[in-house]
Amino acid sequence: MRSQTPKIVIIGAGIGGLAAALRLSHHGCDVTVLEAHGGPGGKMRTVPSAAGPVDAGPTVLTMRPVFASLFADVGEDLSSHLTLKPLQTLARHYWDDGACLDLSADHDQSRANIVATFGTKAGQEFAAFSARAKRLFDAFDAPMMQTPEPDQFAVTKTVLKQPRLIGDMAPHKSLAGLLKASFSDPRLAQLFGRYATYVGGSPYASPAILSLIWQAEAQGVWSVTGGMHQLAQAITRLAKARGADFHYHAVARRITKQDGRINGVQTDHAHFPADIVLFNGDPRALVTGLLGEPAKAALTPAQVEPRSLSAYVHAFAAVPSGLDLAHHTVFFGHDPKAEFKALANGEMPKDATLYLCAQDHGTVTPDAIQRFEIIMNGPPVPRDPEKEKPPCQTQIFARFRDFGLSFTPTPGPEALTTPQGFDALFPASSGSLYGRSPHGMMAAFKRPTARTKIAGLYLCGGGAHPGAGVPMATLSGQHAAAAIMTDLASISMSRPTATPGGTLTGSATVGPKRSLS
Repeated sequence: MRSQTPKIVIIGAGIGGLAAALRLSHHGCDVTVLEAHGGPGGKMRTVPSAAGPVDAGPTVLTMRPVFASLFADVGEDLSSHLTLKPLQTLARHYWDDGACLDLSADHDQSRANIVATFGTKAGQEFAAFSARAKRLFDAFDAPMMQTPEPDQFAVTKTVLKQPRLIGDMAPHKSLAGLLKASFSDPRLAQLFGRYATYVGGSPYASPAILSLIWQAEAQGVWSVTGGMHQLAQAITRLAKARGADFHYHAVARRITKQDGRINGVQTDHAHFPADIVLFNGDPRALVTGLLGEPAKAALTPAQVEPRSLSAYVHAFAAVPSGLDLAHHTVFFGHDPKAEFKALANGEMPKDATLYLCAQDHGTVTPDAIQRFEIIMNGPPVPRDPEKEKPPCQTQIFARFRDFGLSFTPTPGPEALTTPQGFDALFPASSGSLYGRSPHGMMAAFKRPTARTKIAGLYLCGGGAHPGAGVPMATLSGQHAAAAIMTDLASISMSRPTATPGGTLTGSATVGPKRSLS
């Protein structure tokens, strides 16, 4: 007979798993986190550099209330554990025709900048586009992102209450199609089309409703003092303080069952018994049998295929020269259609948009060594992965020199992670960084939710609902924790005694300090 305290094993210490670990341990559950790598964070990882640990994963923190709620729900204040600085310049954008545009935290300033760069008509178009994005975000935040299981009926009901949303959604257009109709200057269409890549998609195949991503960023962007990985570290510390047990370099090999029910996780060196297992990895790992044959039945292939984009990521320290950078700076390629056609064909693009994060922007002198991350979109593991690094490096740093930007020293191949590298870091992902592709109007409803077909096995992370991105993955941890707590309560009421195989007892000790939100 097991302990009366629910025993939960979380596979993976990504942001979703960490958020769930914190909530569940706060509610009195016995939580064990197994992480294959040497520390928490998952894709929110760092690599060493001459200037200290440099972010090599997500760099943009938006939707601050998601994190404030996580901390508040366990009786903590976000600002007591992290220093978040609002960025006045959301991002700086360069085109090779000499145009430069700053999008600002102040909407009126953004519009003024657009007017100054592209003219009065462009400013009017931006205002209309922003209003549309806000209406979409406000309408679909609750019935899609904030709900544990999105319901087509609930979404339809929302639309029927606000018929204007039908036009805003542009259901028969791609994001690129909507942007072409919204902006007379193709450079602005190119700029806002880039937001599809935030969730691993192409603007030419993603639905127009993804224009609402702009509103998530327009609400504010924050830098995390010390780097994005500090968020993972802060949540880990709080979970540990509530009793969560973390095991690093612990590779989960198999989810085990007894008497038809989940009963633990097997690693290379130990078996961790569990009443419940929460998988915080790419859901494709379950479908492909990476966690054992029994776990394959948890999902269907349609919930994890087709795959989203990957990336080529440089993380390094150097001294920059020749161009004025912001914390987030974007350098646009010549032809977005060519870039996304190459990606759709499984090839590394030869003329790609480049994103640069200057992690130490504003905290060091311009001539000091600084930490940088460069991201170029890539396909899932391409056809000739061994041949990627030299042409990728040559292309990227030659492109920066064309814009007048150089780095001393120029990073070597050791600074680069390719799609093949991401597949090795995150097994069975095919290198995709965002789980299932967002392409198609119904993609959001095909993504797996917290509950799987196997009793006792749950999901969280960027591959589960509500999707990719640090705020979304954090919400997935909230949804998973809520589902687990609800099901534990149901088990407690329906099973008054312990049964063989680790089923929870009716007197399961779950001591919530605050209710889940």
